[in-house]
Amino acid sequence: MGRLTAAVVMVGVIWITGAWADGMLVAQAPATGEKVAGAQLTPAKGAVGAVHVRGTIAAIDKDQSTVTLKGPKGRTVTLDVKDKSKFDVIKVGDPVVATYMEAALVQLKKAGTATPGVSSQETRISSKPGETPAGAVGREVTVTATITAIDRKAHTVTIQGPDGKTETIKAKDPKNLDAAKVGDLVEITYAQALAVALDKPAK
Repeated sequence: MGRLTAAVVMVGVIWITGAWADGMLVAQAPATGEKVAGAQLTPAKGAVGAVHVRGTIAAIDKDQSTVTLKGPKGRTVTLDVKDKSKFDVIKVGDPVVATYMEAALVQLKKAGTATPGVSSQETRISSKPGETPAGAVGREVTVTATITAIDRKAHTVTIQGPDGKTETIKAKDPKNLDAAKVGDLVEITYAQALAVALDKPAK
């Protein structure tokens, strides 16, 4: 999935339905050029969604430094473990609790005030030795795209990312298109975060 597409899907869908607990991953993106229903296009709009899941440790691979977690419906997700000392206090069958969050912010920028492009950053946090094993990983991607077409009758706007790919977004509120013009820029910031903790005190 391209970064522009992923960001547009996040803006248009804000679904927390997917891989582990009925979900944890963004819905699959449509093909380039297809319309994404329900997106927000405004001078500044944001949305956030979160899901809390309880599960168990299904497998531990110390050689690969990974832990596989199983959700309540049997779906699994495998995570990297950066601190190998955590393997000393966890075992298969241990209960875990996870929180997954997605958020998106869309901001309209006038031509000449920004430059099309993509930036990303990732953050990892781990519990200290002796604390209950826990960790979190966050990822933020910002895409600045150019508005190439506006269809006010269909309430859609087409944007082009820095890689030349285009996506068409349908606005929930047609009034959100009043301030937009072809040549303006749309800045989409899309963030994901996953926090997982052992659901019992460390020994």
